[in-house]
This record gives sequence, structure tokens and C-alpha cells, in this order.
Amino acid sequence: MKNILLFSALFLLLAACKNQPAKEPETKMEAASAPTIKYTLTPFTSSQNFPDANLKSIAYKKGKFTAVIGGTTYKLGEQTPDALQKNCANSKEGQHIHLIIDSEPYIAKYTDAFDQDIPDGDHYILSFLSRSYHESIKTPTAFKAEKVTVKDKSFEKMEPIAGPMLFYSRPKGLYTGDDGKKVMLDFYLVNTDMTGLKVEADINGEKHMIDTWQPYYIEGLPEGDNTIKLSLMDANGQLVNAPLNPVSRTFKIEKTPATN
Repeated sequence: MKNILLFSALFLLLAACKNQPAKEPETKMEAASAPTIKYTLTPFTSSQNFPDANLKSIAYKKGKFTAVIGGTTYKLGEQTPDALQKNCANSKEGQHIHLIIDSEPYIAKYTDAFDQDIPDGDHYILSFLSRSYHESIKTPTAFKAEKVTVKDKSFEKMEPIAGPMLFYSRPKGLYTGDDGKKVMLDFYLVNTDMTGLKVEADINGEKHMIDTWQPYYIEGLPEGDNTIKLSLMDANGQLVNAPLNPVSRTFKIEKTPATN
């Protein structure tokens, strides 16, 4: 009798196992669910250093913007010595000031005095010294960030920005030919060194988290319009309550036209 019961239990167990669907290997299931990364971000190569570059002051009066620049290592209009080694877009006009008004695209200026239209009202103004290939100089003396009130094309009031802020710099505009293969992502931070904070870079819908303030090469961008949104995030992954956060920009990549 015991043998009959044992045989019956074994028969039922084998039948149950036979009816179970085959289980896919765990590694295959994991590989199938892994997201496909379209764009790669790699840290920018080390750049020409300008230890004494100093944007001493900025002013805006009667529609004219003026900057006072100090130091001996940095000069407006000069080519940054390592520009050819960067393999990215470079300005033929040389080193310049990036002027950012609120969340608008930066304005490149190659002299320390120039005419500029700024609408009346309150604005966040960031000015920083840039290399010829548009990489910002990220030192405490190379920028000015102010909250200003403009009236009659003059600064009526200026005060330091109180909390952390993120400003978008590059990419911008049109990239043609080889310039579109490796595009520099660069942003500027005010009142933070990213301790406890991160920057989320949403590149055409693909999100990359950045925890170090430095420029990056973006590779894999398609031809046509591309959009990047930068968001300053806290340690819990929440958007920081800061002015003009997040900020986005659309730029274009175009292949060099074929020649006959």
C-alpha cells in the first residue's frame, strides 16, 4: 500500500512540473529590460587654466554694458591655446564674455564695452569669462551674478543672488559637420558647489544625472533639432526651489552639405 501511495505522489509531481511554462534565463530577462542609451556623456578634457582671470565689475547705463577685467593670463579676443585639441566648436573671434539675461540664450561679447538692450523690470544677470571654445572659467573671480532692476536702459538696483541657481550655457545655435560629433555641455552654478545637489540633463527625453560641476562631451546626437533641459535637483531627487529652474534650450545639428 505504501508503494502505491508513493508512486501516485511521484506521478502527480511529475505531471505538475510538465505543465509549468519554461522559465527564461534570468540574465536574458535582465538584458531585455535594460534601457537603451542613445547619448553618451564623458567629462571634458582638462582645459587651459586662467588662475588670475578676474571679472572685477559689470555696469549697465544708457543701454551700454561695461565690464572691468583684471589679471594678466586672460585676454578677450585671443584664441585659447588648447583650442585645436578640444575637437569641438570654437569661436574664430577668440575668448569672450558670456552674458546671460534670465533664462535666455547667452550673448557672446568680445570687448569689455558694448551696446545691449535689456527690458525694464527685474532680471537675473550672469556674466562670466569664457574660453574661445565657449567653456566657462569656473573660478570665484571669473563671474558676476546679480539680481537687477532695469529702468530706462540702466541698472537702477543691483543685489547679489541669494540662493543657488543654475544657468544654461552650451550647447546653443547651429553645429555643422565635425562640430556636431562631440558637442560640449556646459552650465554655470551660483551659490553652490553641488554639495548635496545634482543636475539632471534631459537630452531629447533621455535623462542623465550629473554630480560634478564640469563640462561634458555629448556624443550620439542626431541631425536636426535637439533639446536639452537642465534641472537643479536636491539630494532626494526633487527640483530645487530656485529661480528659472529648470531651463531648456533647442539647438540644431546639420551635416556638412555634400560637394561635387
